Amino acid sequence: MSFLKRFFVGMQEGKNFISLSDLKYLPRWLVLWIDVFIVFMAVLLSFYVSRRFDSNHEVFFSFPLAITLILAVNVGYMFLFRTYSGIVRHSTFIDLSKILISSCLSALTVGFLNSVIYFSTGIALIIPTIAFLTLFTALSCMMLFVFRLLVKEAFHLARELKVNSLKKNLLVLGTDEQSVAIARVVLDSTHIPYNIIGFISERDEGRRAYILGKPILTREKLERNGHEPYSADGVLMVRDNMDTAEMDQWVTLFLEKGLKIYKAPALQKIRDKNLGHTIRKLQIEDLLNRKPIRIENREVHKRHYQKSILVTGGAGSIGSEIVRQIAQFDPALVVVLDQAETPLYEIELEMREKFPSVNFLFVMMDIVNRNRLEQLFSKYDFSMVYHAAAYKHVPLVEENPHEAVVTNVMGSMNLAELSSRYHVNRFVMISTDKAVNPTNVMGATKRTAELYVQALQNTPGNTTKFITTRFGNVLGSNGSVIKLFQKQIQKGGPVTITHPDIVRYFMTIQEACELVLQAGTMGIGGEVFVFDMGEPVKILNLAKRMIRLSGLRPDEDIKIVYTGLRPGEKLYEELLTDTARNMPTPHEKIMISKDKSMEFEEISRLVHELLSSASGTQKFDVVRILKIIVPEYKSNNSIFQRLD
Repeated sequence: MSFLKRFFVGMQEGKNFISLSDLKYLPRWLVLWIDVFIVFMAVLLSFYVSRRFDSNHEVFFSFPLAITLILAVNVGYMFLFRTYSGIVRHSTFIDLSKILISSCLSALTVGFLNSVIYFSTGIALIIPTIAFLTLFTALSCMMLFVFRLLVKEAFHLARELKVNSLKKNLLVLGTDEQSVAIARVVLDSTHIPYNIIGFISERDEGRRAYILGKPILTREKLERNGHEPYSADGVLMVRDNMDTAEMDQWVTLFLEKGLKIYKAPALQKIRDKNLGHTIRKLQIEDLLNRKPIRIENREVHKRHYQKSILVTGGAGSIGSEIVRQIAQFDPALVVVLDQAETPLYEIELEMREKFPSVNFLFVMMDIVNRNRLEQLFSKYDFSMVYHAAAYKHVPLVEENPHEAVVTNVMGSMNLAELSSRYHVNRFVMISTDKAVNPTNVMGATKRTAELYVQALQNTPGNTTKFITTRFGNVLGSNGSVIKLFQKQIQKGGPVTITHPDIVRYFMTIQEACELVLQAGTMGIGGEVFVFDMGEPVKILNLAKRMIRLSGLRPDEDIKIVYTGLRPGEKLYEELLTDTARNMPTPHEKIMISKDKSMEFEEISRLVHELLSSASGTQKFDVVRILKIIVPEYKSNNSIFQRLD
């Protein structure tokens, strides 16, 4: 779009000005006219200077003729060398060289023409010729150069102002080397959508102390005056070595002052090109009262390298993360099995894009279909099976115990028996803390599956190592309370909590899956591994923190409503049964729960009786057998309490 067209369109749209940064370049005709005007001004300035040095002689015999001659020659060489055609704000040494050559040739040509006129008519248009033309050439070159430099700087300044206006102004927490280094990267990178305007320090660094030219704001000043004098949008937290108590204090202060909180990665993980993407808003998992779990991947890599792996429930929250982590170890084949069509398609697109060299097979199948499962086991020599497929939503499962038994028990039985028959090296079942002293159908079905898998370990001819992993709630998983709260907050509330005293254990999906893979390499068969989930989190406190992290106030901007415990729900989850012994392992975050087991003949008989009842129509018949298999199963806030 041309300059004039932009101008008139802007007027029609009601704009009072045209932003310089919106222009791609100055029109060529405008540059030419400006250059001609600059040459004209150089002539006048040269004339003025020449008269100051010699006031007794006229410089021009005929002012109009001399001006016309000089401008005509200069314009001719401008057209010849096309000095006006380049994009001014991108002027290079070549563009400046053209201007210099054009100006020098113009001076020589004017001098030659002046001499020709003098010898022909006896009248010189310009006196003294050499002195004037030397001065004129120097002035015109300098003024043309300066014009281009000013345009370059104007466009650069306009672009910087526009970019900075779109950036968020952040204060950096800390004045240590890591904080300063990350702040320097942010300041030096134009593509990062953040701008550092100052630092926050616990101690007083001095009234006039600056870092990278930015002021230092003490905690006392922030508490007293807030962040308004600094026009800050948020705070960038850098330090990974900050303990939970210290982080809680700072987070509470920032939220009280209405500051958004951002977190930067560790300095060694930073690449300048992607720092803008790795700086993110502080998430609720960053405020868990526990340190992230670190594991050694050497044995995990050995267990999966060039092996065939089956992951059931591979499109779910846990299963898909297991697939992502396995893919990093260069397996020979990863079979991803799930009955959910759309999620399976989405994980297929993601995996084929991220790991194009890994051989994947995506299978849409129900684990209840034993015949189709056996086709997979007979065709592919699986070394590892990760069983994450299950129905897990407590209220839904409480209403549909038949389906829960079929999927959680029969599906697990099919996979475990086929793993044993086809001599899979290791079978890892993903269980839940709700299987410990269960109060709902979901927990009882998972405990039944645990008992069956454990019992298979000691059957004659079995070579498969059956391993069970048990952990609590996973942040960000499908149906998790975190996602529910996020949706409710986005809608403006209310946030619903079943009970003000309800508590849960939490860990991130990545941590949970890392421990699953680690436990899978440690087991010798028949163990139930439980993970160190840290301290339990009160759901009410979790909700309030999430509301504050969204820049809102609990019970004022977002209401909190208590809805009462749901069927089968309990206030406290457990990771170990009351009678269990907690056995240590080489990994400090992984323990073995020595739960009471059952003989295979007994659990097999009861499971088949359970599956037979699941083919009927009576819910109570199904749950009655579950309570026989799992004697510690006591229903809570459920219609099945009468069976207790």
